[in-house]
Amino acid sequence: MTEEVERNADPVSRRRISGFVLVPLIAFALMVLFGWGLFRGGDDLPSALLGKPVPDFALPPVLGREEGLSTQDLIGHVSLVNVFASWCVPCRAEHPLFMELSATGEVPLYGINYKDPPDQARAWLDELGDPYARIGADINGRAGIEWGVYGVPETYVIAPDGIIAYRHVGPITRAILQETLLPIVRDHKTQSAKEKTP
Repeated sequence: MTEEVERNADPVSRRRISGFVLVPLIAFALMVLFGWGLFRGGDDLPSALLGKPVPDFALPPVLGREEGLSTQDLIGHVSLVNVFASWCVPCRAEHPLFMELSATGEVPLYGINYKDPPDQARAWLDELGDPYARIGADINGRAGIEWGVYGVPETYVIAPDGIIAYRHVGPITRAILQETLLPIVRDHKTQSAKEKTP
């Protein structure tokens, strides 16, 4: 009788062991797939706003900052707009590059703080530094909808006439900054200087 009980219990314990192995394997595979999609560079996503004017918006400042962000702040010069949040892990990864970029003064960087609790946004900027010329607090996500935000982080190149020239979905890496964003910025600056020269 004990042999029969052991034989009946054996398939149950095998199923448990299989479950203990299978569940972590599936979870790991999903994490790898998510990471690949997140870091492969999502700039190939279509945007209905490319080549069109930036949306009409006006955002209040992030808690602890004096100036918000509006459409008018993006007109008259080439700029970058970065949509970020304190709860966004890839935003933290790209932030040091924006601190470096800000220190060069090559192009103004503006921020849209997306769906962030005010205290958390303030603490995040106080801890990591503030590379933004101005930041608007998009607490309810309405401006993000107007911009067609797919997911944070997103970064846009804005031409001097307020036209969205380029959109990158996902974290900015040094290669993306040096090989994609800055060349587009420099091209628009050169073109703008030529247009101003009689």
